[in-house]
Amino acid sequence: MFTLPDLPYRYDALKPAISEKTLRLHHDKHHAAYVKTLNEVLEKLGKTPASLEEVIVESAKGPERRLYNHGAQAWNHAFFWVAMSPSRQQPTQDLAAAIEASLGGLAGLRDAFVKKGLAHFGSGWVWLTADAAGALQVTTTHDAHDMLTEEGITPLTVCDIWEHAYYLDYQNGRKRYLEAWFDALPNWEFAASQLEAAKAGRAPWRHPAPIAAARAA
Repeated sequence: MFTLPDLPYRYDALKPAISEKTLRLHHDKHHAAYVKTLNEVLEKLGKTPASLEEVIVESAKGPERRLYNHGAQAWNHAFFWVAMSPSRQQPTQDLAAAIEASLGGLAGLRDAFVKKGLAHFGSGWVWLTADAAGALQVTTTHDAHDMLTEEGITPLTVCDIWEHAYYLDYQNGRKRYLEAWFDALPNWEFAASQLEAAKAGRAPWRHPAPIAAARAA
């Protein structure tokens, strides 16, 4: 059984970019609903996975789309919370060098990030990713799709562009949301640790294990 991870900061910690009202609704209602349905589907199927990553990879091309969608959304949201910081940060030296090499610096990354997110039709996610050589790319995915099924790709940070992530604060102003998010909230220290893992061939961030698996370990 998977549990809803706690936020790594207070509900009001991301203001003014994300309001307390939005964060409570997003975490306590939307994220919680994905986790609840994920557990219900797993119980119905009689599955007791060791990790959420296992669930997502195995169900990605299978017939149980409900399992994949809710599992991937649970993972994406947990990653989204840790990819943000209440304290405004600047990229570390190594990450800044990678951004410069691949995207022409932080301003180039911001421009690409906002443009990709704004051009994306419908619900989804905007990702900054790295390959094993450390080359960075900005990309978007639709609905629940994440990076776990993309071989050789590690997510460094992500912004949720489902409407529930920003509509209370920005209405239909996705561009304003993306700009405010990028300028204030990325956890660049976390992104740097993800980049280091990608280049070293180590396991990047993983979702907290289910209760039974955690106790067994």
